[in-house]
Amino acid sequence: MVETEAKPGDGPVILGIESTCDETAAAVVRGKQLLSNVVASSMDEHARYGGVIPEIASRAHAESFVPVVSKALADANMDISDVDAIAVSAGPGLAGCLAVGVSGAKSLAWSAGKPIYGINHVIGHVGVTQLQFGDLPEDTLALIVSGGHTSLLRVRNIATDVQVVGSTLDDAAGECFDKVARLLGFPYPGGPYIDRHGQQGDPTALKVPMGLTQGRAGAEHPYDFSFSGVKTAVARWVEARRAQGLDVPVDDVCASLAHSVATVLSRKAIDACKRFDSHTLIVGGGFSANSQLREALAQAGRTAGIDVRIPRIALCTDNGAMVAMLGSNLVQAGVAPSALDFPIDSAMPLNRVSMS
Repeated sequence: MVETEAKPGDGPVILGIESTCDETAAAVVRGKQLLSNVVASSMDEHARYGGVIPEIASRAHAESFVPVVSKALADANMDISDVDAIAVSAGPGLAGCLAVGVSGAKSLAWSAGKPIYGINHVIGHVGVTQLQFGDLPEDTLALIVSGGHTSLLRVRNIATDVQVVGSTLDDAAGECFDKVARLLGFPYPGGPYIDRHGQQGDPTALKVPMGLTQGRAGAEHPYDFSFSGVKTAVARWVEARRAQGLDVPVDDVCASLAHSVATVLSRKAIDACKRFDSHTLIVGGGFSANSQLREALAQAGRTAGIDVRIPRIALCTDNGAMVAMLGSNLVQAGVAPSALDFPIDSAMPLNRVSMS
């Protein structure tokens, strides 16, 4: 028997549906080939409130679900009968938002007679990198950084064996940025503003703490994260300047904050790779769009001889492609589909890849 190398377009056709927060998204993949990727965001509706309002986001999902899924299928030149399986984010995320996406996906699966997979949204951020970089090497390490998550995962098999190596003990990196951005008067979401201003500032202007990197706390939590103290230190510095009637050097504040967070994330991620003998680091989640973090990770990876894989920006933020790609992994690994009555899990543990 002659074996042939698998091509990106070989494999099952999966419709992926995402609705964990403020993006309603759908995508179609065939194997590791992205055929369509449609995203409708309600972010502008939340900006006036300085954060995501779950009721508004849920309503936006309900309004966008059919148009987004229909366009994803149309862009792939397919209809639902051409799909081999449906994958949908079942958690973690906002309960109301998850309920809309999962209910819609279940309705599609039942009416079309298709198997459905309720997948872990966070692990989807790992899976999506395959669309750009190909298969995941064995014992891959993954750093997931987003508004609500900062986690290190050991991925032995993305469909069946994912272990949590480290996680945040308080604020995630994205939350830290958003809270400092609000203090500085930036609109929501504040991360992109801190990124842009930080590129123009002095990263050594402020002495920003690097949580859980030194002393007993660092030794006890070598791969965990803590950004609450970082946020508080920056806030106190800014408030003290204002109390003295001094101008706040916004660019320097942003640069110093970004440098501290990027240094901690890159240092701990590379240390974890060395500890678990991993030569590949996957980086995903919306916060991985931050330019300072990308630069720090790339430099640290080169120094340590570790292949750092950070996907293009469109695949970092929440999207249907990540859901579809993880669904493709599950189908190809022979994992059984989820029962049609599977529940959502807003606090879905990160070592659970899919719902049974």
